[in-house]
Amino acid sequence: MAGFFGLFNYEKEGPGISKNAPKKKTFLIFFETFFRNFWKFMPINLVYSLISVPVITGGFASVGITHVARNTARDKHSFGLSDFFDTVKKNWKQALAAGIINTIVYILLIFDIFFFYNNQENGMIYTIGLGIMMSITIIFLMMNFYLWTMMITFKFNLKQLYKNSFKFVIINIKKNLLCGFCLLLAYGLYIAIAVLFFKYIIFVLSIEILVYILTFPAFRFLLIQYFTFPCIKKVIIDPYYAEHPDEDIEKRRDLGIEVEEEKPEVPEGEEEEPENVFDDNMIL
Repeated sequence: MAGFFGLFNYEKEGPGISKNAPKKKTFLIFFETFFRNFWKFMPINLVYSLISVPVITGGFASVGITHVARNTARDKHSFGLSDFFDTVKKNWKQALAAGIINTIVYILLIFDIFFFYNNQENGMIYTIGLGIMMSITIIFLMMNFYLWTMMITFKFNLKQLYKNSFKFVIINIKKNLLCGFCLLLAYGLYIAIAVLFFKYIIFVLSIEILVYILTFPAFRFLLIQYFTFPCIKKVIIDPYYAEHPDEDIEKRRDLGIEVEEEKPEVPEGEEEEPENVFDDNMIL
């Protein structure tokens, strides 16, 4: 497959993706989708949080919840926890490796940020260094918007995953920044609640942590899908199916993904019956 990245093999690890999904959604549709699946998300959020406690295994949690969020954003059926664990099983090697890489990178970035921050009085070079490290941190955070989706969708090696994730940060920078801003607002809401009820801090924190665990992971990954998948579709998926229109047809049909059917040829002398443009349900 050629397309924007041209250097890589885009053979699918899992099923193909519809050329028409997910479409760019409004915030109204996003919230409708989130609350419609609210109760289904709760056990997934809990499992995600438990698996993420050992930070290195966070990759397992991320690929599992990404698969559920991707299907939900595309209005495709998901079996919830069953799909979560099936996805972890299929991608555990790369997920574990990426989880370890991310953990090491975040530790180094946090260390560098604190180092430059605490030494700003020693010269402008430390202030510049702080700005650079914070910029790198933001870029790496946005790379993770794409990392897990591509991991469960395409057969990339780790180098390709991180390289392509970086490219998507650049080509979809406006949406990435907007997504990050929305996530910051959500984080800010949790903090505001804690500050507002500060005198009941122990009780409020206990409830808030529970609410955060049971609601926020799916909210975050679903929101990321709405902001990022259209770009993945435009850059990778659409060019692939344009060049390979007959690829993965059976897999797409099995998942209920739309496949354009060729109309049968009408023999000469026979007129093609006019298409019914009315919905039968409209007939009284």
